[in-house]
Amino acid sequence: MQRISHHLTQKLAPALSRDLNTKTVKISIRQRQQPVRAFTQKLLPTALLTPSLPFAIRQYSEGKNNTTLGSKMEDQKLLQATLEDSDPELANLIKQEKERQREGLEMIASENFTSVAVLESLGSCLTNKYSEGYPGKRYYGGNEFIDRIELLAQKRGRELFNLNEEEWGVNVQPYSGSPANMAAYVGVCRPHDRIMGLDLPDGGHLTHGFFTATKRISATSIFFESMPYKVNPVTGIIDYDKLAEAAKAFKPQIIIAGISCYSRLLDYGRFRQICDDVGAYLMADMAHVAGLVAAGHIPSPFQYADIVTTTTHKTLRGPRAGVIFFRKGLRSVKPNGDKVLYDLEDRINQAVFPSLQGGPHNNAIAGIATAFKQAKSAEFKSYQSNVIKNAKVLCEGLISKGYQVATGGTDVHLVLVDVRNVGLTGAKAELILEEVGIACNKNTVPGDMSAMNPSGIRLGTPALTTRGLVEKDIDQVVNFIDTALKIGAEAAQAAGSNKMADFHKVLAEDATIKAKIEQIHKCVIAFSKQFPLPGLKTF
Repeated sequence: MQRISHHLTQKLAPALSRDLNTKTVKISIRQRQQPVRAFTQKLLPTALLTPSLPFAIRQYSEGKNNTTLGSKMEDQKLLQATLEDSDPELANLIKQEKERQREGLEMIASENFTSVAVLESLGSCLTNKYSEGYPGKRYYGGNEFIDRIELLAQKRGRELFNLNEEEWGVNVQPYSGSPANMAAYVGVCRPHDRIMGLDLPDGGHLTHGFFTATKRISATSIFFESMPYKVNPVTGIIDYDKLAEAAKAFKPQIIIAGISCYSRLLDYGRFRQICDDVGAYLMADMAHVAGLVAAGHIPSPFQYADIVTTTTHKTLRGPRAGVIFFRKGLRSVKPNGDKVLYDLEDRINQAVFPSLQGGPHNNAIAGIATAFKQAKSAEFKSYQSNVIKNAKVLCEGLISKGYQVATGGTDVHLVLVDVRNVGLTGAKAELILEEVGIACNKNTVPGDMSAMNPSGIRLGTPALTTRGLVEKDIDQVVNFIDTALKIGAEAAQAAGSNKMADFHKVLAEDATIKAKIEQIHKCVIAFSKQFPLPGLKTF
């Protein structure tokens, strides 16, 4: 018996430890195993041995179960297989998308190419962990390092935007920008409270309360009462006087200073004044310009705002995620001297979880943390400077070729081009550019009556700048865009109608048009492949 005990101790201790940790004690006992039972009772609590034994003991006492071992080995083989080996169909599609990115010019203003460090974070073991709640207050165990990662992301977020921990809190759990915005509203407003945001056709975002005459489009407009403010239809600049007048009449709970397609700087000081006049919270949605703010190249909203939301995957060049910053401490002082404190921390945190989300995406939070660190670097600040320089060259180049640019220029990373004067709609311009390998998106311009039939395209420089394009390279990009849009105008004229189906048909069947498209597409590919594409080698 002593020999059996010694042999079992040496052979089974690691397996026993593993099975105890995972609480998998499920194998029935047979009468002839009593000697083993007598020994293991010395090692394990009785409750764990009755009426079953760990898997490893069954293996030893009955002989190795080849079927079970084989099954385990096959499962491990499946788990350890690469994507190329286990799912070549999907792997091939991802490779094709990577090649499209390498060979094309990504000019969607909300897109960027993230770093290897972010991609490694997203593909890490953090994907495995559930951690509902907040650091130190989780609904699950095993979150020691998850807590430290989330706290690190919060700390780096404050450091990046030069915020005092006593004055600003930060929530890094929102899955993206739209959930972050909704959480801010839910935290501050009750159902049917009033909000004001820039109208979608004028450069605002869906989540800022967009609705039409016949339908409430955004959940923001479904659960809250929204009133849009507008730009001057001639200049394309926000009409702050009319905003102030409308706010006094509408009396919103919150006013949103944020954009999705507006190429000028926001006057946060004026927004603050308007909010103070009506007792509203000021929420700045800096999703598009957060990287420019972090680098110090455009004014920061933090001096004026009560709440600041952002994504982390646009100019910040991080993972696809959202962040909410919120004020803490003193909000105001009443005429009688009583202090009014902010109570946003609990309200916004509870709105994110448990009101709107479940467990956070810990891999994305790690990606946020490392993206925030990168954004503090001198290299990142230089990159953001080049983003703006490239956008200005893009804007000036298009204007010089006769295109109409909303607001007459840009202060940020994007340019909004009205293509009506060249005989195109936004949808047709987007399509012809895609045909030659240039990705952009159709977009409303000031004066458009319908967001479903826009008259412009939005072009951005963050992704191209990440790949290393500089001002002289953007000149060539302008030439590609101009050539493609002229081909598109020719195709639109040949179609003989305004229908997209007829436009598609010409692009697909007209031999002359097809040859021109193929020629410029080859030039775009040759040009684009000169510049490195950040990321992992294969995917």
